[in-house]
Amino acid sequence: MEWHEIILILVIGVISLYVLFIFPTQWLKVEKVHYPLGIGARILQISDLHVNMLRISPYKLKSTIEKIKPDYIFLTGDYTYKNKYLPKLERYIKEISSCNVPIYAVLGNHDHQLPSLKRLSHIFKSYNVVLLCNDSIELPTFELVGIDNYGTGHSQVQKAFRKVTERKPVIIITHDPELLLTLSRSYSYLLGGHLHGKQFNVPFVFSIRRKGKLASQGIYKGFHKGSKGAFYISKGIGQAGVNARFMVRSEVTVHEL
Repeated sequence: MEWHEIILILVIGVISLYVLFIFPTQWLKVEKVHYPLGIGARILQISDLHVNMLRISPYKLKSTIEKIKPDYIFLTGDYTYKNKYLPKLERYIKEISSCNVPIYAVLGNHDHQLPSLKRLSHIFKSYNVVLLCNDSIELPTFELVGIDNYGTGHSQVQKAFRKVTERKPVIIITHDPELLLTLSRSYSYLLGGHLHGKQFNVPFVFSIRRKGKLASQGIYKGFHKGSKGAFYISKGIGQAGVNARFMVRSEVTVHEL
């Protein structure tokens, strides 16, 4: 084999690897879900930022938000797991908040690995992001319940629901959708993340890398209806473990409710 043939094969290999594994992390998909709850709200869900492994720039994210024009932004956990990445996270939160849309957030499993959550909480407060840790808030057309991360043992459902009147539709935001298997309260709609749409969307991934009973049942992304209410699992915008995706793009989701 001639040297120029070897070089050509290597170039094709590198390009193929980029297209298959890196490009899906840069080509942001805006997923849309229409589920008529009658609340007249367009909600943008941004899940699993993982800013240490995020290739969507804060300015691209801001531009996307401005085009969507949501009524609310919900952040469903996993921002970062090390303090050294908090300045980068702040740049993202600054750009998101500059769109002047009410923002509500919950924590994920990676966030609970931070040496101290105080710095993360301070960033949120600085940019008017309301962090709901097993708490709820009544909004004009619905009640919003934020349940802390299930997999790390931080979720407290009864505490989160203590102020809920159920006079309006109830929307839950949480990180780990495995919560659904033990959730005894009814709700109108639930938004979760955590599973990244597999991140490497090939068969048997969740047989090798255990991510809970829900994922093993094939419920790891998209819209579903359960016995307690409808729910959506985001494929997330950032990556974890390996900074690559296969057959699944980085996503933000517009929920028209």
